[in-house]
Amino acid sequence: MVKKGKIEIDRELCKGCYLCIRACPVKVLSKEDAANSAGTYPVIASNMEKCIACGNCYAVCPDVCIAVYEEAV
Repeated sequence: MVKKGKIEIDRELCKGCYLCIRACPVKVLSKEDAANSAGTYPVIASNMEKCIACGNCYAVCPDVCIAVYEEAV
């Protein structure tokens, strides 16, 4: 059975390195169109329904601005 997940991203901490976008096996993440207060374009969870709570995005984030939660099915 595939796990369901939820991602929370602190857009003010995100510096826009996009390592998490490349690490996501199911393409949940994408670049946001609006800049944060630092002037960088953070990541958003644009396809949250696809999230399998693998934690890859959390593991590669150098700024620890992503939290991953496994949802009960």
